[in-house]
Amino acid sequence: MERPTKEQVQRLPLYVGLGIGDINIIETELDALNAVKVLEREKCLGFDTESKPIFRKGQTSPGPTLIQLATESKAFLFPTRFPFAVSAANAILNNPDIQKVGFGIKGDNKELRNKLNINIVNTQDLSVVLKNLVQDENLIGAKAAVAMVLKFRLGKGAQRSNWAQYPLQQHQILYAANDAHAAISVKKSLADRLG
Repeated sequence: MERPTKEQVQRLPLYVGLGIGDINIIETELDALNAVKVLEREKCLGFDTESKPIFRKGQTSPGPTLIQLATESKAFLFPTRFPFAVSAANAILNNPDIQKVGFGIKGDNKELRNKLNINIVNTQDLSVVLKNLVQDENLIGAKAAVAMVLKFRLGKGAQRSNWAQYPLQQHQILYAANDAHAAISVKKSLADRLG
């Protein structure tokens, strides 16, 4: 296994992941309770956050506007505009019995701690795992990891969209859910390969 070139990635089929019917947006307290009930039964979850992009030098990020958690079959999106959504996400992110996996999560962890007072525990950064596995000198991001491990191209079109805008548009919902879903899919594929 080695890091693919940009040209090799572009030739791969698009990663489909989850459809809109498999994605739950936490917009009510009942949604939050139901999400925690489902997620607390898992041993490992895909994890990511989205923040409003910063385009001007000197601007600081307002922090994550969305927290994403995914199982192998469902994704849960927690808009940080809702205190009950933050509390529900915090209950899962603070749970030491559930491993949270993602790409480049050191920055996500820092933002969650500094902006939302969430101390995430039991994480695994797949960027580091893959870097060490293939003995690359650089971290391996989500797009390269999905290409290397799953043989698909992860779309990144919505990455720079306005995540502070609400409600989210369908392309943002799919992008956010599948960023977290790609992490759990890569983790599972690596576990199956490596035993």
